[in-house]
Amino acid sequence: MTIQVYNTLSRKVEPFQPIEEGKVSMYVCGPTVYNYIHIGNARPAVVFDMVRRYLQYRGYEVQYISNFTDVDDKIIKAAEEMGEDVPTIAERFIEAYFEDTAALGVQKADKHPRVTETMPEIIDFIARLIEKGYAYESQGDVYFRTRKFDGYGKLSHQSIDDLKLGSRIEVGDKKEDPLDFVLWKSAKEGEIYWDSPWGNGRPGWHIECSAMVKKYLGDTIDIHAGGQDLSFPHHENEIAQSESLNGKKMANYWIHNGYINIDNEKMSKSLGNFILVHDIIKKYDPEVVRFFIVNAHYRSPINFSDEQLTSAKSGLERIKTTYLNVKHRLSETANLGEDVEKWTKDMGVIHTRFLEAMDDDFNSANAVAAMFDLIKLGNLYLREDHTNKRVLEYFIKQLDDMSYVLGLTLNKKEEILDEEIEVLIQERIDARKNRNFARADEIRDLLKEQNIILEDTPQGTRWKRA
Repeated sequence: MTIQVYNTLSRKVEPFQPIEEGKVSMYVCGPTVYNYIHIGNARPAVVFDMVRRYLQYRGYEVQYISNFTDVDDKIIKAAEEMGEDVPTIAERFIEAYFEDTAALGVQKADKHPRVTETMPEIIDFIARLIEKGYAYESQGDVYFRTRKFDGYGKLSHQSIDDLKLGSRIEVGDKKEDPLDFVLWKSAKEGEIYWDSPWGNGRPGWHIECSAMVKKYLGDTIDIHAGGQDLSFPHHENEIAQSESLNGKKMANYWIHNGYINIDNEKMSKSLGNFILVHDIIKKYDPEVVRFFIVNAHYRSPINFSDEQLTSAKSGLERIKTTYLNVKHRLSETANLGEDVEKWTKDMGVIHTRFLEAMDDDFNSANAVAAMFDLIKLGNLYLREDHTNKRVLEYFIKQLDDMSYVLGLTLNKKEEILDEEIEVLIQERIDARKNRNFARADEIRDLLKEQNIILEDTPQGTRWKRA
C-alpha cells in the first residue's frame, strides 16, 4: 500500500514519495506565543502529530520541526498591557503550550526553534535576497519584490494581479509595489530590537519560517504543514522567499488542515467565541478533545460544541470499556476457544481497512470507523462460551496499534483505591450474590459520592473515576 496525500500545491491527491527513501522531513508552523492556544491552534498540533505517528508506524524515520514565533506585534502589545517584557511573556506561553499539547497527547517535535534563537540566519537570509535583487531596503525596512518571483500565487492558485493583500501586508510609501511584503521591520521607540545592516529592528513574520526550514531541514523538504489560514499569505510568501534564494522547490507536499467552527459559527474574537484549550481541558478530559479532533478528516471543517464533545466522550468510553473487558478476560482465560484463525482473520481484515483509511490522505474519520468495527467484533467474541488467549492477544495488539496512530492511551493506570473503598466494592459484590440489592444500591450511591462509578459487566464489576 502507498500513502496518498492531498497536496495543496497541485490540488490533487498524490502518492507520497519522500526525497530520501525511508526518511521524511516535516515542518509544521507553530503558534505566536502571546496567549494560551485556542482550539483552532490545537487542531494542527493534534492532526500533524497523528500524521507523524502514522509515518513512523509505517516505518519512516521522521525529522519533525515546529517553531515558536516569540517576537511579534501581538507579543509586544501583550507585554505592554501586562507590564512585562517580551521574553517573559513568550516564555510563559511557550511553557503553557507544552502543557496544553502534552495533555492532548501531542509529542514534542525533534526541535522547536524560536525566532529569537534564529536571528543570525534570518538576517543572513534577508541580506542574500537583497544581493540577488529579490529584496530592497527602504528607510530601515526591507521588502520582498513580489512580482520578481515568477511563481508567486502557485500555492493559492491565483494570479498575482488578482491576489488580495493579506492581513499582515500593509501598503505604504516605503514600498515599490503594493504587493511587496516586509522582511525586516525597523524598531519603533521602546520596542525590542536586534542589530542588522539596515538598522535596529526585527524580522517580518514570513521570513522566520523560511530561515528555520533552511537551517534545520535544508533547501527542499518533504512536507510543509499548517492550518488552512496559513496558506495565504504566509506559506505563499515562504515559497517566494525560499525558492528565490535557493533556486529549488521549497516543499514537495503542502498539507493544510481545515477550520474549527464554534456552535456552527466561524471562530473569531469579534464574535466572542474564542475557546482556549487551557479552559476546555478543565471541563473535558483532554483525550476526549483529541478524539473529537481525530474523529474527522483533517481537511474537513469541524464544529466544536458541548454536544460534539459529549458524543466523543461516549465513543471513547465505549472503546476503552471493550479494551479493558478483553484485558480482564485475557488475564483469566485459557486456550479453550476454537475458530482461532477465523476470528484473527476477521480482525486482521478490519486492521487492514484502518491502514487503507490512513493511507487515503490520513483519513482518520474512516480509521475511527474501522476501530469501532473492531470493538464490535471484540464484544461479539467476548460472548463466546470459550475464548482463546491468542485471539484476545491479537485483538489487543490491533487496538494498541490503532490507538498509537490516533494518539490515544487506552491502558492508563487508574489511581489505586484506598482500603476502605476496596472493602466497600467487595461488600457490594457479596451483597449482590446474596440478593441484598438494597445494600448493593446503598454502596453504589456511597461510592458515587466519592466519584467512583461502578459498572457491572459479564466479566465482573468494573470501576472508574467520574
